[in-house]
Amino acid sequence: MINTRTAPYAALLLRVTLGALFLAHAALKIFVFTPAGTAGFFGSIGLPPALAYAIMTAEVLGGIALILGVWTRLVAVVLVPILLGAIVTVHGAAGFFFSNAHGGWEYPAFWAVALVARALLGDGALALLPSPAAAKSPAYAH
Repeated sequence: MINTRTAPYAALLLRVTLGALFLAHAALKIFVFTPAGTAGFFGSIGLPPALAYAIMTAEVLGGIALILGVWTRLVAVVLVPILLGAIVTVHGAAGFFFSNAHGGWEYPAFWAVALVARALLGDGALALLPSPAAAKSPAYAH
């Protein structure tokens, strides 16, 4: 049975954590690999280099939206393809474990599942702009 008193705070914790992870990964691409370097990597694996800029933008805006609780359900669903794309293009061939060379698909797969769970949970506590369906749920009105 779900504890309706604490569930909104569990959803908040998951929302903020997922948002922070997206900001951290965007920061890695922007400040360590650099946008041009990230675009070059995308090109080296057969993806359009311009896609790197779209991914970095989605990671920053999606991370901020998750942390603030802005349309959480939609944002979580929109971010799932980024992780599935990372599995298909980069991590899938490296095997399951993320500790493998080039990182396996274990971590991005878990992250994608966590985003789906995030979307199913609703906005959680302290959301600034709740998803339209969540506004009707008394359990997430905190």
